[in-house]
Amino acid sequence: MSLIFKEALAVQAKTSVSRTSETPLCVDLDGTLLRSDILFEALTRAVRRPSILLKLPLWLLRGRAFLKAQLAKSISLDVRTLPYNHALLQFIQTARSNGRKVVLATGSDHAIATRIAEHLGVFDEVIASDGVHNLTGKGKAKVLHARFGSHGFSYAGNDRADLEVWKLSRSAVVVGPTARFAEQVAELTEVEAHLPDGSSKLGAFIRLLRPYQWSKNLLVFVPIITANALSDWAAWGRCAGLFLAMNLMASVLYVLNDLTDLESDRIHPQKQGRPFAAGDLPLWLGFAILPPGIALAVAVSAMGGSTTLVGVYGASSLAYSWGLKQFPLVDLFMLTGIYGIRLFAGGVLSGYLVSVWLLTFSGFLFFSLATIKRIAEISAWQAQRRVNARRGYLPADLLPLQGMGIAASFVSCLVLALYVQSPTVQQNYLSPDLLWGITALSLFWQCRLWLATSRGFMLDDPIVYAAKDWVSWLVALVTVVLLALAHSDFSPWLRAFQL
Repeated sequence: MSLIFKEALAVQAKTSVSRTSETPLCVDLDGTLLRSDILFEALTRAVRRPSILLKLPLWLLRGRAFLKAQLAKSISLDVRTLPYNHALLQFIQTARSNGRKVVLATGSDHAIATRIAEHLGVFDEVIASDGVHNLTGKGKAKVLHARFGSHGFSYAGNDRADLEVWKLSRSAVVVGPTARFAEQVAELTEVEAHLPDGSSKLGAFIRLLRPYQWSKNLLVFVPIITANALSDWAAWGRCAGLFLAMNLMASVLYVLNDLTDLESDRIHPQKQGRPFAAGDLPLWLGFAILPPGIALAVAVSAMGGSTTLVGVYGASSLAYSWGLKQFPLVDLFMLTGIYGIRLFAGGVLSGYLVSVWLLTFSGFLFFSLATIKRIAEISAWQAQRRVNARRGYLPADLLPLQGMGIAASFVSCLVLALYVQSPTVQQNYLSPDLLWGITALSLFWQCRLWLATSRGFMLDDPIVYAAKDWVSWLVALVTVVLLALAHSDFSPWLRAFQL
């Protein structure tokens, strides 16, 4: 009985292959073949061009098809770097090897669709929007029905708009959505394949917000610590509100940065895995997050009385991301300044203003960390024999950058050493000589970061690297212990030791 059942399945499979091989396979582009959307891909490029942004409402008034056509003429998309669905591409190649005709049927503009078809080389025909007719939903169903007849084609799609097409198709290839959606499609037509998206949307959303980067905003608490005001809970509370507001603003700016840096991220050795670049999240989500995200950050900062401080932080970060990071050296000083803004904001809100000593030490330290970040990026590009035009640096700049960064590290430790010997420290600490240990630890930690950078271990931001490095945590722990012990009087023990 089992053998008869297997033979029946084999006959059914052969019949299905024979039937589908004679039926043209029409493939949707946005969200199906492409793990993104061409319209929003174009809009992300338009964000940096005010002249195009001003025209968008006028173009939209003349219809979505006209808007797509004008964007296609105004925006240059590198179709080679777009995030394609490789599982569907493999399915298409198998269909072609069986002699099946494959058609790209998309609501995107014909000019871009044609370029994608030429790049992939797997399509026999392109049916797309033409500036007048918008080929989505019922419009696409009508055109495919006229071209291939009722139930004369198979269709690969991914969302509810495609249900209108599947009503008239002979079979369906369902891409991405859940098994429940595939069951809904099965009620309309035969499902010959379901290619689900195995990526976690929740995980991708968390990665988009980059919560690990919030560690940088812990700098707002430093003025309280350096002022020996650990028991001032009111100051801690005010800075906690500032910390939350800055975290929200930072995440919103990271979303905006990922939207505007799509092309450069996709060719970056590490950043190509970011949610928007890889197509793990739809681009429309980024545009939807921005207004409420900014409003929430402003609301939280207003409750804590830090609206101006958070605004300066946000404006500086935005200026860096949108233009200033393209200029050599300017980007390093901007990064240093953004680190300093966190420190300064914490001092203002806590009531413990940043001293000249702390400002000088942190300035050189932050410049060193900014240089490490840029050197790590240049080294990664150099390994791929590429140059990132959006950073403005050349491989030849690596050596002078290393010299500047290492010099800044040693100067920061020199400032710290001078501070340890200053009258202020001698008055505020009972055992100030213990602080020399912190100077040594600071130099050791920075030298270790430079060694990690030269060995190629520094793949991203040095602060993020340190947050994952157990040695850095150990250095931080010993620093805190030494700082606490310096408030105790160890002179009797030292005199006994001298005897």
